[in-house]
Amino acid sequence: MLSKVLSAVVVGIDAQLIEVEVDITARGLPHFSIVGLPDAAVRESKDRVKAALKNSGFLFPLKQIVINLAPADIKKEGASFDLPIAIGILASEGVISKEILKDYIITGELSLDGRLKPVKGALSMAIATKELFLKGIILPISNASEAAVIQDILVYGMESLHHVIEFLRGEKEIKPFCINIKNILKSASKYEHEEDFSDIKGQEHAKRALEIAAAGEHNVLMIGPPGAGKTMLAKRLYTILPEMTFEEALETTMIHSIAGILDPQQPLLVNRPFRSPHHTISDIALIGGGQYPRPGEVSLAHNGVLFLDELPEFKKNVLEVLRQPIEDGKVTISRATASITFPARFMLVAAMNPCPCGYSSDDRHQCTCTPTKIHRYRSKISAPLLDRIDIHIEIPAVNYKELSSEYSGETSEKIKERVVKARKLQIERFYKEKIHYNSQMKPRHIKKYCSLTNSAKYILEKAMEKLRFSARAYSKILKVSRTIADLEEEDKIQSYHILEAIQYRSLDKSIF
Repeated sequence: MLSKVLSAVVVGIDAQLIEVEVDITARGLPHFSIVGLPDAAVRESKDRVKAALKNSGFLFPLKQIVINLAPADIKKEGASFDLPIAIGILASEGVISKEILKDYIITGELSLDGRLKPVKGALSMAIATKELFLKGIILPISNASEAAVIQDILVYGMESLHHVIEFLRGEKEIKPFCINIKNILKSASKYEHEEDFSDIKGQEHAKRALEIAAAGEHNVLMIGPPGAGKTMLAKRLYTILPEMTFEEALETTMIHSIAGILDPQQPLLVNRPFRSPHHTISDIALIGGGQYPRPGEVSLAHNGVLFLDELPEFKKNVLEVLRQPIEDGKVTISRATASITFPARFMLVAAMNPCPCGYSSDDRHQCTCTPTKIHRYRSKISAPLLDRIDIHIEIPAVNYKELSSEYSGETSEKIKERVVKARKLQIERFYKEKIHYNSQMKPRHIKKYCSLTNSAKYILEKAMEKLRFSARAYSKILKVSRTIADLEEEDKIQSYHILEAIQYRSLDKSIF
């Protein structure tokens, strides 16, 4: 007999409906085959399903069994088809009614004793369930809270194959899994960070630059000797960023779910991600990819911060692949079978020493590097990549007087209040556009929203002539000055806004 079970496979960050068709014939020798571009994990389902059915009290039919995963031109991977295959076999044998299977997407990996193990991409599958106007989704209990983030569908978290069968046969009543989204989002605003900007002694100009960066979502490069506080500053940046909206949290959670790194105790990521990969990372691990494309670090940092410490130590080809996602806010990975796009809108925060030994800008230590070594070290960062970084900050070493001072500076909470106000201004300004923050402005937005006073125009013109900034650097100066004006709630960009923004491009010539 023929039966059909609805399941799903994740392509990129979206789930696509898969029909698991099961045909069982009594004629001929026993045979089991799976067709429809299955990978090794899917083909191995036969042994897991057979053992799970036997250990759950059901007989595995010794007949000709053909499993078709349709549409057949999409690659199927992972063990998430174990449960729908087992249910399809039982439905073909008449153990379960075929009618009830039309209402649910079913997914889950089976252990040999029939227990259900978690799968990747449960949130994407729940979204697909809602978009297809299905009644609900049946999946492992470990994924239930994640899927329950999506409202208006029934989410049934199951512990074992036996529980699923009892539910589908109407022998056991199981309540749908529910969570309170409002309470989860409220918890984000009450969350207390372990790090705080008040922990940092001195470096007031660097704190000011990071405040501007957070307000306009600008990329930052910090350069200074070892021990100046670059890493401390970077690790505290996320404490002054506004809380994510529900849409941002949903998109970020989807990416982490697909990557298989979502904490089961945290069904919705409400705090912005902070990713800090080691400098030995490969370009595929950073940007995403593989035989079956998976999100890389730039996508895992979506709506958050990507921190690259010791920037010149990264391989040059790794750094160059950053140029497209920084500009476009997304990554497109093309393979022979498909082209997949992952979102990658993040704040890039990079830190580096001025030379290999680190002390060429520190008057308290003697630099041991030759000019050739320094040039080779700095040339690892190309001009096109540097152009895409909005703010450059020179971080000097902190002296004893500042370190021993009792003055702790402003807290992250106070700085965050100003950042949130500036971002609200930007959201109101761009509500008719397809952008949200100043860093995302295109040339037409710059022309429309970056209105300069006459003195500001004069200063910018002279700076372009003498410092020979590129066209991209020119637009970055206007974007940063727009953010500085927003922090001061000024409609027009004043001369001192331009002067401060130019100061943050000084590394273009003086260092590189």
